[in-house]
Amino acid sequence: MINYRNGLTGWVYIILFIVLTPSLSKAQNFLDKGTIQGNFYSEANYYLNDSTIATEDVPEYVRANIYGNIFYRYNGFNAGLRYEAYMPPLLGYDSNYEGHGIAHMFLNYTDSLYEITIGSFYEQFGNGIILRAYEDKNLGIDNSFNGFKMVVHPLKGLTIKGVIGKQRYFWDYSPGITRGFDGEWNILQTLAPQSATTIIVGGSVVSRYQKDKNPLYNLPENVAAFSGRASLYSGGFFLSSEYAWKINDPSATNNMIYKNGQALFVTGSYSTKGLGILLSGKYIDNMDFRSSRDATSNDLTLSYIPPTTRQHTYSLPGMYPYATQLTGEAGAMAEINYLIPRKSLIGGRYGTNVTLSASIAHSIDKGKLHDTLQIGTSGTKGYTAKFGKIGDEKYFHDLSLEVNRKISQRFKVVAGVAHQFYNLAVIEGHPGEESVKAFVAFADFSYRIGNSQNIRIEAQHLNTKQDKGNWAMLLAEYTVAPNWSFSVTDQYNYGNSDKEYRIHYYSLNLGYNLGAHRLAINFGKQREGVICVGGICRRVPSAFAGGITFSTTF
Repeated sequence: MINYRNGLTGWVYIILFIVLTPSLSKAQNFLDKGTIQGNFYSEANYYLNDSTIATEDVPEYVRANIYGNIFYRYNGFNAGLRYEAYMPPLLGYDSNYEGHGIAHMFLNYTDSLYEITIGSFYEQFGNGIILRAYEDKNLGIDNSFNGFKMVVHPLKGLTIKGVIGKQRYFWDYSPGITRGFDGEWNILQTLAPQSATTIIVGGSVVSRYQKDKNPLYNLPENVAAFSGRASLYSGGFFLSSEYAWKINDPSATNNMIYKNGQALFVTGSYSTKGLGILLSGKYIDNMDFRSSRDATSNDLTLSYIPPTTRQHTYSLPGMYPYATQLTGEAGAMAEINYLIPRKSLIGGRYGTNVTLSASIAHSIDKGKLHDTLQIGTSGTKGYTAKFGKIGDEKYFHDLSLEVNRKISQRFKVVAGVAHQFYNLAVIEGHPGEESVKAFVAFADFSYRIGNSQNIRIEAQHLNTKQDKGNWAMLLAEYTVAPNWSFSVTDQYNYGNSDKEYRIHYYSLNLGYNLGAHRLAINFGKQREGVICVGGICRRVPSAFAGGITFSTTF
């Protein structure tokens, strides 16, 4: 990784890369027939102070996040680099990102038998329970590896992977080295290629090495995790499960306890014409796995447990999103999607889609090691836990119903309700805070004018006696395809117990699209809260700002 915060020596490497790349092949085809692709994204905000929403007082009023990728491809050869700049980072992103430089650079070669990558890469084994390196700019996460990856396909249906490297840590790398091996076999693709059924089995092992420099504890320097998985697809039926086990790994996130970790994730679904059913469940016990035992928050994560809660797309139903508790959680979700037939009494002329979902998350049952020791005491095994046994404390639940109906060729309606329970003390780490019990209702009306114009009105309401009280939200959006869009949004915290903080969080947005280019301008207030993607969350501060965003691909 080349970081320019400490000088411009990194440009030497870029120049060498550009100059030497053509020398990789004497053939003129390398230049003439190779393809270059890329993209660019820039988001800049001008921040204003607003004491009523307690905005952060920052000396730099203008902040920007900038990313640019460029990729070169010729036959099986691929090369790429990404430039990033945080000058300084937008509010809500870790200040350690401040700076600019080449954050990713890789060389890759792929043919029918194998694939080799050196430099920066992302990877996931199975569901990601013991290894998932990925990027999500909305969450401020980039835990890519810098090192070596090899993927081999020795026979049809069999894939073997091996990785070794260090994870990105802002403009540096993890102190720990991660090594991993994964194998996956699509059995019937090998033995019966014509079969309509798919059976996949796989297994992984991941090891982290980090020197023990702790003066108080004797810490394991090599920490290994193992997992096994199996999946079955047949017709409209799907069933998949993965179990993982990790040796004791005292860390900053588990209060330095010497307890082994384990996790189980199971999901199944059935679909047929007009009906879809999804069931999933998980059990997690001390399964926070990172490439550094000292890391916290979203830094240097290796483990990822898929969510078993609904990911709401509307803002007020998503105001209290659930963050997966890797140190201990038992969760389950059920979702039914049913299409009421067209031209029926209830379904109407075009049919009506109904989605009913329920999800819940609980603590796991933890017992004391000894009457004289508190659960989770540092330097001990922490606690006892019987696999699969659920604890008494509820973390979260969500019961929701959503109806999507097309009234006419031009008019569509989406409406729904949700009831939620949100344990603030556990999920956001605020001991003593009262849990939130909320009821949410929303409606989304969309009307198409002619062939290119559309008007959309969105109304939402959240009712709760806890936290900041009731909220109302209204959005009006007007689009002219394929170029223009304009929207006005207001979230009003009218139920705040302190009348001084019954604030309108308004937002004005203008967007323009032209082919692969997009320009957007926004101005308004942002409420303090949490955003989550796939059970991984980031806290966002309150802000009052005007901003401009530009993106393009080529």
